Amino acid sequence: MDEEILRKAIMEEAAQDRVECIFKTDGIHFNEILKLRLEYRNILMISHLWEFTSLSRLDLNSNLIEKIEGLDRLVNLTRLNLSFNKIEKIEGLRYLQKLELLNLSNNRISVIENMDTLEKLTHVFIANNLLGQLENVVYLRRFKNLFTVNLYGNPVSKKDDYKYYIAAHLPDLTCLDYRLLDEKTKKEASKKYCHVLEEIKRAELQMQQADEVEQSRAAEAKLHSEAFVEFLNGSSLFDSMLKDDPEAETLHRRPEVALLLQTYQRQMVALCMQLFETGLTEHKRRQTEVDSFFGGQREAVAHYQQRASEILAGFEQQHKVALRKAELQQLSDPDLLKVKINQCKEENKQLRTSLMTLEFQLVRQQEDIINKLDSNIADMIGNFSETAHGIFAQCRGLEDNYHENLQVIVETLENVDKDHRHGGVHDHDQTLFGDKHAVMDALATSHENRLLKVNERETQLITRADAWRASLAKGVEEKELWRSRMRISDIHRYADRLWKQLEDLQ
Repeated sequence: MDEEILRKAIMEEAAQDRVECIFKTDGIHFNEILKLRLEYRNILMISHLWEFTSLSRLDLNSNLIEKIEGLDRLVNLTRLNLSFNKIEKIEGLRYLQKLELLNLSNNRISVIENMDTLEKLTHVFIANNLLGQLENVVYLRRFKNLFTVNLYGNPVSKKDDYKYYIAAHLPDLTCLDYRLLDEKTKKEASKKYCHVLEEIKRAELQMQQADEVEQSRAAEAKLHSEAFVEFLNGSSLFDSMLKDDPEAETLHRRPEVALLLQTYQRQMVALCMQLFETGLTEHKRRQTEVDSFFGGQREAVAHYQQRASEILAGFEQQHKVALRKAELQQLSDPDLLKVKINQCKEENKQLRTSLMTLEFQLVRQQEDIINKLDSNIADMIGNFSETAHGIFAQCRGLEDNYHENLQVIVETLENVDKDHRHGGVHDHDQTLFGDKHAVMDALATSHENRLLKVNERETQLITRADAWRASLAKGVEEKELWRSRMRISDIHRYADRLWKQLEDLQ
């Protein structure tokens, strides 16, 4: 498969109105093609389809394809026909989440697999393959919209009780092997396999509940990450500060220190929760701003496209380009022909100017709203960063206070130890206060390490927030630049094609 084959197939399929196709002349825009028929072309490998992002139907039947691949960019595909090939394994379909009809009949497939993401499937055809296990067909239960299945010609279809097994395990099916499943058959099948189905439904329910919990957890984690406040809704930061601190573990045996630590933890968690809630609120504000921007941008582009279409339609209607060309060809007077051609060229220039003026108006409008977005987002990120700096400063203040109080407690216990040195002190107290300077040095090191944890989390939050803002602005600008360049290129291509037609007449 190469671009030449693709272009030939498109030209054979295409029969579109000229007004709709004027920006496709002098080259085909693959990303606007909706249907593509490539059957009976001796294709060995699926390739060169990455630009067909709008494709909704693809027919690759009756070729020599051995592997399903090269389809990842076809995210809008709803119908895929790969029948009559040499495919041995179902794969490469992960990103076709809009797929409704899948035809893999007359291949060499032995297992139904790797289709988990195709949740919108309504028709599955795998007739005349090598499917041999009835239990494998149960895989299709996950597709809640599925109502037509064809497994005819597989070894599995010749097994006893085949129809009742399928009817029982796929209760929403209305058509099996091109034959309707009547209610009587469904009832008999359900009764026959009732105990097995109960076990399956119980297992499916447990799996569904587990999936819902996992999806909820993943969505929540994603939200927290996008708000830059992941793991701040609890004691995670505090726990990380005290992790791998043997000196702290020893001191915490003292009731005085344990009480101090509890107070410190409660205050630190409260600050983290304050930052966490602020982060979620600010994220919602930013998301509202971004959604509003894209909504306004789509509206502006749609308005421009409508105006451009009206200009083009008016030009086509008034000048009837194809008819004008025929008329010019019939003129025998060279001077009159030259006058008419120059008149057409002037009209062509005016059209180009009108479309370019419209495009530049849109570009200026887009620049204004992009600058406004960037300014608003910069203010939001700036305010959030300032709030975060303030809260992290309070966290450092709590750590300083905790460290100072800890030093006071150690000093006090040291003095008590001196007064009762000959009165008998617990062994662990003797170990702790055997070398006061060593203890104080250890406390200072632990203090510095805990402050470092706070500083690292602060830096991470601020850096990611700034990086997100920069990435958003860059992405929006690049997308708009690409759109404008493509539109300008389209305008020039159309005008140049008309100009060339006029030149050919001279």
